[in-house]
Amino acid sequence: MIGNLDLYRIFNIVSQKNSFSQAAQELYMTQSAVSQAVMRLEKELEIQLFYRTSKGIILTSEGKLLQEYVQSALGMIQVGEEKLLDFKNLKTGRLRIGVGDTISRYYLLPYLEAFHEKYPGIKLTILNGTTPEIMSFLKSGKVDVGLCSLPIEEEAIEVLPCQEIQDIFVCGEKFLPLLSNPLSYETLLAQPLIFLENKSNSRRFVENYLAEQGHTFTPDFELGSYDLVLDFAKINLGLACVIKEFSTHYLESREVFEVPLVQALPKRSIGICYLKNVSLSQAVKMFIRSIAGEQLNTVSH
Repeated sequence: MIGNLDLYRIFNIVSQKNSFSQAAQELYMTQSAVSQAVMRLEKELEIQLFYRTSKGIILTSEGKLLQEYVQSALGMIQVGEEKLLDFKNLKTGRLRIGVGDTISRYYLLPYLEAFHEKYPGIKLTILNGTTPEIMSFLKSGKVDVGLCSLPIEEEAIEVLPCQEIQDIFVCGEKFLPLLSNPLSYETLLAQPLIFLENKSNSRRFVENYLAEQGHTFTPDFELGSYDLVLDFAKINLGLACVIKEFSTHYLESREVFEVPLVQALPKRSIGICYLKNVSLSQAVKMFIRSIAGEQLNTVSH
């Protein structure tokens, strides 16, 4: 097989023009360089490709056969290059995102809408899961990027914080007399408690922090849906641990009320995650930039 594809490109132009001089003009080469390239190809193939006559050049039968295949092959290469250009310009491609239900609904949707409007040719696939499941999706290659509540301690995962969030407790009207003064953790944990199920990263963060402060607890209700947590608080079943930024509608409409604490829970962040040492596609880079801004520039992919 000939290693130099340029020889085939030159041969293809010469066969189309039936002229070394016209091919040279199109290729911006000297006529001598074009002629030498064809002679080199003939030498390496050990076959004559053109008849040289006083009136010009004519393809031999072998040359005609080769020209059909070369033209087809170069056409396929051109199509491939055009497809690659489409990927580069984000006219086509795919983006697979791993995200939990809560972050998807209360944080991700506006970014997805803007990204799809700007790059409608990019096919979006969303896989829902808990933070541990999303980490598994990333490591197994099922998703390109994940969006999770932090912290995450995974050596193979790159994490870019996107938005700061605040964990709070809320309650319904029945518990309003309790809110005349900020509550200590002891008083708080003595109330009926509503939490997400323990596989939730948000639940583990609050649980671990309170344990560091010397407090343990057993929730009265453990739920798999963030909206259910808010709804249970709304109907006075207990004090619910929620994310303030995701509960604004309930708080502003006074369906639930924030519980003041003597010592506020520490703030944390939502982060976008992807595998380290894995090249990111242009679509993935642009999506990350749409959320995390120029932080992606600190990564060498």
